[in-house]
Amino acid sequence: MIHILSLLALLAAAAPVIPADFLAFQRDVSPAVLAARPCDAKHWRQIEPAVHHLALQHADRLAAVPEPERIAILAKLAGFIDAARATVAARPVLAPGRTVIGLLDPARGLGPKEITTIAEAYGGSTTIFKKDEPGETIEGVADEFLAAVREAAAGPTPVTVVVLGHGLPTEIQSYGIRFERVADALLEGATRRMQAGGGVDLGDLVLVCDDCFSADFLINLLDAIETRCRDRGLPLGSLPVCIAGTNRNCYGHADVGEKFVPHFWRDVIELYYIRRPHPKAVTLRHFFDNVDNMMYGYGRTAIVEGTTVAGWRLVDPELVQDPVVFVPLDGNQTADLRRILGLDADTPLPRWLDAG
Repeated sequence: MIHILSLLALLAAAAPVIPADFLAFQRDVSPAVLAARPCDAKHWRQIEPAVHHLALQHADRLAAVPEPERIAILAKLAGFIDAARATVAARPVLAPGRTVIGLLDPARGLGPKEITTIAEAYGGSTTIFKKDEPGETIEGVADEFLAAVREAAAGPTPVTVVVLGHGLPTEIQSYGIRFERVADALLEGATRRMQAGGGVDLGDLVLVCDDCFSADFLINLLDAIETRCRDRGLPLGSLPVCIAGTNRNCYGHADVGEKFVPHFWRDVIELYYIRRPHPKAVTLRHFFDNVDNMMYGYGRTAIVEGTTVAGWRLVDPELVQDPVVFVPLDGNQTADLRRILGLDADTPLPRWLDAG
């Protein structure tokens, strides 16, 4: 018995203070964080995965402090995420004067109107790339798309790029476009419009990817842009906003019939084109709230008590996509994050944040 108790004690001591498993984090850590920083259940559901991922990024630092201090830091991290969301909430994704560049999988039924109709409804202009004409090649369409992205990054007009199709963590699979090529196209364009004493500024760009493993792809892309700026001695003003239709290690899903439209983008169309009245512009706030709420129903069923949704029951984990928005951080925000974590002022931190 003594040996068993000793073994259990050793296992407990070795257990990470920030569990890698999200369900374990929900069970073992979240209640204490919520006690320190109360939050309504719906909003906590929206930011809890982001708190978990941010905590995992800094798990070593959190493990080095006593539990009461660790919980206080986690509560401040939740506040930091909320503040970052509030800062960018009004940024437009579809709006008057905004250019939309679309890249569509060659699949049957996925046509330009899936992007042009909603973009033009908000006063935006569109350029769509899709291999659907005789003589076109996957490689040729990929090159044309990257050239358009390069020119968009070089110009003064705000741009939203929408990618619908098949994806892998390292590439837009439909066209074999690796994340490095997208990073290079964006940087080549951005450096052409750098002002004297300025930096690489991609803050007007929004990149929407609705395909499998889109969060993984966008993380690779954001890290690649940062790495290239550092290696080339380019000051980084701002990374782009990136919206992933699927969270880390998640497949995307689509209804296959007369039309082939991925669930995430289909919900955007339902909420902000089909339903009326629609807003004057679609902003990040709409993705944080309404789109996220609609997507939460995939793979889950609501638990209704009376007329109120009291919770959710997981019924099919494979259908869960849980979209995520990655937002850029500026120097003041990274300084705030260092203070919250008790890090040295020169500790390098990513210039992007998973904002839920």
